[in-house]
Amino acid sequence: MNNAIAIASVCIKELYRRKDFYVLFVLSALLTIMAGSGSFFNDVNASRYLKELCLLLIWISALVIAVTTAARQIPAEREQRTIFPLLAKPVSRWELIFGKFLGCWFATGIALVMFYALLALVSGLHEHSWPLLNYFQAMWMQWVMLAIVVAMTILGSIVFAAPSSNSTIILVVVLGILFLGAYLHQLAQGMPQPSQTIATVIYFIIPHLEHFDLRVYVVNDLGLVSWRFIGEEFLLALTYTLFFLYAAWALFRRKALNT
Repeated sequence: MNNAIAIASVCIKELYRRKDFYVLFVLSALLTIMAGSGSFFNDVNASRYLKELCLLLIWISALVIAVTTAARQIPAEREQRTIFPLLAKPVSRWELIFGKFLGCWFATGIALVMFYALLALVSGLHEHSWPLLNYFQAMWMQWVMLAIVVAMTILGSIVFAAPSSNSTIILVVVLGILFLGAYLHQLAQGMPQPSQTIATVIYFIIPHLEHFDLRVYVVNDLGLVSWRFIGEEFLLALTYTLFFLYAAWALFRRKALNT
């Protein structure tokens, strides 16, 4: 565990030395501050729409940070040939996989805290209300969802050679699940066999990332989500995350490092 934590700390430092995080944060900050000027239009809905836009940008920014950071971890170690002294510490391949996952996930979590803290501050000063538990639930569920995404990306970094192709494929898959995952079962009803069976099976085995999206509760002030639901989704996300990490380790332990 100490080895995994040490590897994770390196990943966190690496993220905040890169400029892409700061670019995304500045863009999010600018649009978030725009939400504070919603009263300029004397329209409550204008502020609501801007808040929805800010939350969407937070989702996009965090997703990009998570995928791009996780996609380059293993390939960068192999390309720079630092993986050989790292595994000679000795550090097992599972500790390397798990440490890279922890580092990327915690780095993304720190970014989320900064994004949501700014949004809560600006929105609170504008609306004179501080639904911190609502923001916490939305942030927590998004962070839990990103654990699945990071684990998927690390698995992809073992399968695909280039970080760019891995990032593109993972982003397409994640966006496809977010936008179509909830309707895949309905779409399957109008398909001929065997496409209907295949689509139905995919519907039941994919991680339904859309369940972790609580933006509508924050934007429309719908109150808190059931903590039982949050706990159940967390356990489900933990299952998918461990599955993808185990698959990554199973492939990585059989993969030659010099190829």
